[in-house]
Amino acid sequence: MDTSLLATIVLFGSFFIMLVIGVPISVGIGISSLLAALTLVPLDIITFTAAQKLFEGIDSFTLLAIIFFMLSGSIMNNGGIAIRLINLAKLFVGRMPGSLAHTNVVGNMLFGSISGSAVASAAAIGSVMTPLQKKEKYDPSFSAAVNIASAPTGLLIPPTTAFIVYSLVSGGTSISALFMAGYLPGILMGLSIMIVAYFIAKKEKYPIADKVTFKQGLKVVFDSLPSLSLIVVVIGGIVAGIFTATEGAAVAVLYSAILAAFYREIKISDFPIVLKDTLVMTGIVLFLVGASSIMSWVMAYAGIPQQITDLLLSISDNPIIILLLMNIILLAVGIFMDITPAILIFTPIFLPIATNIGIDPVHFGVILIFNLCIGITTPPVGSALFVGSSVANVSIESVIRPLFKLYIPMVIALLLVTYFEWISLLIPRLFGLM
Repeated sequence: MDTSLLATIVLFGSFFIMLVIGVPISVGIGISSLLAALTLVPLDIITFTAAQKLFEGIDSFTLLAIIFFMLSGSIMNNGGIAIRLINLAKLFVGRMPGSLAHTNVVGNMLFGSISGSAVASAAAIGSVMTPLQKKEKYDPSFSAAVNIASAPTGLLIPPTTAFIVYSLVSGGTSISALFMAGYLPGILMGLSIMIVAYFIAKKEKYPIADKVTFKQGLKVVFDSLPSLSLIVVVIGGIVAGIFTATEGAAVAVLYSAILAAFYREIKISDFPIVLKDTLVMTGIVLFLVGASSIMSWVMAYAGIPQQITDLLLSISDNPIIILLLMNIILLAVGIFMDITPAILIFTPIFLPIATNIGIDPVHFGVILIFNLCIGITTPPVGSALFVGSSVANVSIESVIRPLFKLYIPMVIALLLVTYFEWISLLIPRLFGLM
């Protein structure tokens, strides 16, 4: 058997087996990579090269941006941001049928973009919205489904660590361009969920929120402005070239700390816990990045990306068909794998195929992350699904049926983003980032 083919079988076969038996993904990536490397090069070379690639993978200034954004998100999760953004969202969509469902979606879009975490968004927004929706006699499973489906919108709307990870592994795709490219797809994802929620709300006769006076509306906007200003400061500074993404992330930490102190909803004694949580998350991400660097080296040495490219191009050279196949594969990957390891593993495989058929790396990054955003809402391992169900106190089985009604518009939105590249590239081009 050809050594490259053997390495491919060992790499993905052993990795899949370890996923099934419950081995942590980062450990599974490392072990499967080493096993595959044994079919290609001697053990002494593997030992040296693997250690070298592990440290090379995390020796990046850009990775600091992920750490700082995680810290900023942790501070904001504990700083009383959610309720202010929910009030603002309700101001925008409160007069629509099923106003609380739409408020949930817009709240996730706002809070998710600030915290940079779908799980944090599902927990923070869901914990506030669930009692309100229960009081208005919303179906608990429907409420949970809307919260779960909309939680990942913040992974497309910047600032988001998902694009930073993609930039790192894709060879330096502009973070500024990726951030700007995420706005319209993220909004489209949220709107697609709201359209279905609207018709369900009309059918079930869910109530419309009370009218808000001009004075009340002004107060809501004023209360939320400090939180929303974070996006303007960080994204505006990065796009304008005032600071890099890493420096912008550090600014986000300082801003969120000042904001938490201003709102007086986080104590100084809470900061050690916030720092500890951030360190744990950082350790997980850095180990994933390091292990994925070893896997990338093995795949490149074995010529796996080229093999997969040749295989897909042998099926068809039509970009429409190839993009459809990649979407199907990535949606399947998202069902079984969390977003960060999936980005690290599949970007080196699919990005060369995408560029080979004329897809811009920025556009492909949006397609990739959109697919994986849907994945984290699906069973059996969707993190947003588990957190959203837990917060709403409903079983996963009961929430699956209403979720399926929301998957359809989300996939339609994904296909629109895939085949109409201007949805992703319009804003980066307007800002001269491409």
